[in-house]
Amino acid sequence: MPRLASLRPRSLSGLILLGFAIVALPLLLGTISAAVEMRNLAATSEQLVVNGVAATQYTQALVRQVSSLERTVRLYQIIPRPALLDTFKQNRNLLVATLDSFERLPGGDSERTAVIERMRVTVTAISQGFSTKVPARIAGAQSLFTQLSRDAGQLSTLASAQTDRELKQLQSKTEKARRRLFWQSAALVPITLGLIALFAVFLVRPIRQIDEAIGNIGHGRLATPVAIRGPSDLEALGRQLEWLRARLTEIAEERNRFLRHMSHELKTPLANIREGSELLMEGAVGSLSAEQREVAGILRDNSLRLQRLIENLLSYSEWQAKRVGLEASELRLQPLVKSAIETYQLPINAHRLRLDLQVDDLVLHADRAKLRLILDNLISNAVKFTPDGGTITVRAKPDDGGKQVVVDVADTGPGIPSEERSRIFDAFYQGATPQGGLVRGTGIGLSVVQEFVHAHGGTVELLDGEFPGAHFRVRLPINLPP
Repeated sequence: MPRLASLRPRSLSGLILLGFAIVALPLLLGTISAAVEMRNLAATSEQLVVNGVAATQYTQALVRQVSSLERTVRLYQIIPRPALLDTFKQNRNLLVATLDSFERLPGGDSERTAVIERMRVTVTAISQGFSTKVPARIAGAQSLFTQLSRDAGQLSTLASAQTDRELKQLQSKTEKARRRLFWQSAALVPITLGLIALFAVFLVRPIRQIDEAIGNIGHGRLATPVAIRGPSDLEALGRQLEWLRARLTEIAEERNRFLRHMSHELKTPLANIREGSELLMEGAVGSLSAEQREVAGILRDNSLRLQRLIENLLSYSEWQAKRVGLEASELRLQPLVKSAIETYQLPINAHRLRLDLQVDDLVLHADRAKLRLILDNLISNAVKFTPDGGTITVRAKPDDGGKQVVVDVADTGPGIPSEERSRIFDAFYQGATPQGGLVRGTGIGLSVVQEFVHAHGGTVELLDGEFPGAHFRVRLPINLPP
């Protein structure tokens, strides 16, 4: 036993290679045996096909040539021209050459050889009678064509019989090879399965655990601890992954904590800025000139935009920290959509944007605040990227027999490039498309939309074809699932 243990590879790669070699060895032997059998059967069948086709071609050629030779003799009796003698010689030479080729085919027997020899004798007798140019001798030679045609037909029959015999022999060989390969495979299956099961216990399970742990970490599922059981080096890798998971969890908590604190700290001074700009717009400290009113309007619009960005950060951080859940209530969709649009009425008017609203008056059972945030983010993106004079489309209608509501928000902007579409729902991802306004977004608006839509049991997707710009479609259940 110690000697066997010393022969076992110590590294994981060596153990894997040894396992693959042991498992593959019986399969390799079986494959080689099957390949040899198949090669032999293929060679035999190929030769059978070649010989059968050649024999068929020769017999058909003999029938044609006998008929042509007989037609030449009959024609010469009617029109004794010298040119027909040359034609006769050519047809006779072709017939003799065909008989020689037929005789060289493999698989011949004494009966076939005797028929071919008899046809040669008959052709010689016909040729001698025809060469005398004596009508009586020519008529006698003509009577030999009956025997010649009968022998040609007999050759065709013998060739078919030979092909049938070889085909039966091939079928017999194929059946024997099939049975032999079947029993070889039946013997290899349990051996291979046993070896696979043995190595799977030591290799496949811990590797699958590592793969699952890496997938969880990569997709942000950090709540599941990493525990690997298997070879020592795989367990060491599992401990490293657990340390990485714990560290990423701490970093995520610190990030969310920072976002919450900063968002709360920014809300109070931002509210003061917004209230001050509104007081200026209302003339609380005196009337403003047109230029001053424009500056105050820019200040107010951007303070509102900053406030929405901060609310997105707060909602995202709270959701990631699992501090909030869904507070479902019954609500009407049409007023909620109109309220979300009114928030952006100033930039809509300033950029002369046209609104195409087709919202059915539906009653939903959902979280009002999160549904409002979904609409805010989608409409905000549409307003941000739609050029002056463009159109924003907002549609909502029931679907799936009244079990779902479909909400479409689309614009006539530049759209989303194909290379960015796979990442637009990632948190903090900002595309390369230029954004309007003075305040750049945080890149979490669509991430918040996706999180809250999925929390309602719905889906959000980016569509193509109907509108020139971006087209987002949200599907939500009419009644929030438990």
